[in-house]
Amino acid sequence: MSLLPALLGHRGARVEAPENTLVGIARAAELGATWVEVDVKLSGDGQLILMHDETLERTTSGSGKLADTSWEQIEALDAGAWFDERYAGERVPLLSQVIARLVELGLGANLEIKPCPGREAETGRAVALQVAADWPDTLPAPVLSSFEADALLAARDAAPGLLRGLLVEDLPDDWHARMTALDCTTLHVGQRSLLSAQVSAVKTAEVPLMVYTVNNAARAKELWSWGVDAIVTDDLAALLPGAPR
Repeated sequence: MSLLPALLGHRGARVEAPENTLVGIARAAELGATWVEVDVKLSGDGQLILMHDETLERTTSGSGKLADTSWEQIEALDAGAWFDERYAGERVPLLSQVIARLVELGLGANLEIKPCPGREAETGRAVALQVAADWPDTLPAPVLSSFEADALLAARDAAPGLLRGLLVEDLPDDWHARMTALDCTTLHVGQRSLLSAQVSAVKTAEVPLMVYTVNNAARAKELWSWGVDAIVTDDLAALLPGAPR
């Protein structure tokens, strides 16, 4: 069995439901996804929640910096109406609620550690400790990924048995050395400038390769033909029919 699925829903099912929410994760499952990718951050008072941005305005009814906002304040915000009034009343979920929903749906997950500035190690440690404590054996082993070296190192030190992935926008020449230094298993690369020769080099090194964010079916087919293991997409409905089985 492959370490990674061929296709993951980006922040749930981002084209069809509000991102990083329980309803978005459920929609990904309805569409046929077996894994999702979501972003995990710390609230101002140290609760692990799903959110991508450092501020609240784009995806909630709140405003201001997440790092300055308590969980009690976040819990009261609407995280669905911005996307569509059908989702009014949807809330920002705790990581614990997300894990419970993944269990209900039988979904695997790539959890991106997305720290607010200055909280890299703190966030990496907290995510790893909670996942190590709460992740069930009934689900595929999760992958903790991050752009931030300090977050990955803290996650490694807190829970060395968890899989970790190095996130980069463009593939650097020293990607293998960076993965080795951070004890990462998987490599996650932006798709825009990725070349076939680079994919070949990664696969020659026998490193599982995930590529983001691909919303064009023809581009996805090309990437899979090059040997890419996993693709992250906003548009599951467009890409699932052509995904390798």
